[in-house]
Amino acid sequence: MTEPTTQTTGTAAPADLLYSEAEDDLRAAVRSLLADRCDAPTVLTRAESDTPYDPQLWVSLTAEMGLAGLLVPEKLGGQGATHREAAVVLEELGRSVAPAPYLTSAVVAAETLLACDTRDGAVAELLAPLADGRAVVVLVAPLAASPDTALSGAVRADADGALSGRVTGVADAAAATVLLVPAQDGLYAVEAGAAGVTVASLTPLDLTRPLATVTFDGARGKRLAESAAEPVRRGLLAGAGLLASEQLGLAEWCLEEVVRYTRDRKQFNRPVGSFQSLKHRMAQLWLEVVSARAAARNAADALATGSADVRLAVAVAQVYCSRVAVHAAEECVQLHGGIGMTWEHPAHLYLKRAKSDSIALGAPGRHKETLAELMDLRAP
Repeated sequence: MTEPTTQTTGTAAPADLLYSEAEDDLRAAVRSLLADRCDAPTVLTRAESDTPYDPQLWVSLTAEMGLAGLLVPEKLGGQGATHREAAVVLEELGRSVAPAPYLTSAVVAAETLLACDTRDGAVAELLAPLADGRAVVVLVAPLAASPDTALSGAVRADADGALSGRVTGVADAAAATVLLVPAQDGLYAVEAGAAGVTVASLTPLDLTRPLATVTFDGARGKRLAESAAEPVRRGLLAGAGLLASEQLGLAEWCLEEVVRYTRDRKQFNRPVGSFQSLKHRMAQLWLEVVSARAAARNAADALATGSADVRLAVAVAQVYCSRVAVHAAEECVQLHGGIGMTWEHPAHLYLKRAKSDSIALGAPGRHKETLAELMDLRAP
């Protein structure tokens, strides 16, 4: 695999929205693994427990398949792939609502570290274990934080470098081994089990992506960058762009499940899917999912190529894919009738993930503000 390239001059090439043969092969491998280790009954059982994460699944995704290091260059211990490959992985994780910290660690944290000086030994020492799955690195930021959110005010460092402060709503903090902490005077790496660090679990809407409040009380860490603003912005931007691929995968599963169910479920000796009103609803949903695929692929390609329009592509993808994922999950619940309202059916997990994702890494309204700014369409 090759490292992502950055366009700096000339006319931008058209976005490539098609999947390559390598990406199709990657999809098949990840889908096969998730079908074996993360099927609906397994996810339902884990979501109802106190430990939604499956350590063996994470080992398979990272140590065995090397997926945590897709965005990390080979010279730093990763696979040297691009955001396009990471997007394929997230599509499949979205299809299975897998309780794995891939988005938070392999995308947001990895991009944040790569935006620091990778010649710094402390940064390189974090990237290598992140890439092979030995470390789960999580950025200490609220799940709802958008790429334009300023995060350096919640945690402060004293003259001796001890950190104090509290951040709530941090996704996957319970699974983290290392925390990336944006502070007033820079970006710090803190061991999750270090003295002065407390991770208190919250009760989230989406049980497959746990949230926590992280408190620092004199915790010690290594400073990775003198300013956290740009590394955090880059990490959250990549996260928001590739979250659209997770939302796409979720919507695709909901559509396929609805088509399957309405084809098999019969009323008046006819499949309910043959009723005209339901056919129209599914056809409309199919059109939305196809459009969401274009938006998500465009965002992934823009991130992979370093397009000058990357902020625009990410904002468009989030505004559109958030709505489609929620609509697809709602239709999945409703068109399953009574069984769709039960805890035994996984439809509620998809609806909760879709609703949670709709405000993750910037709500649609925040991304619409970004679109208005970029297109010079500000409100009077």
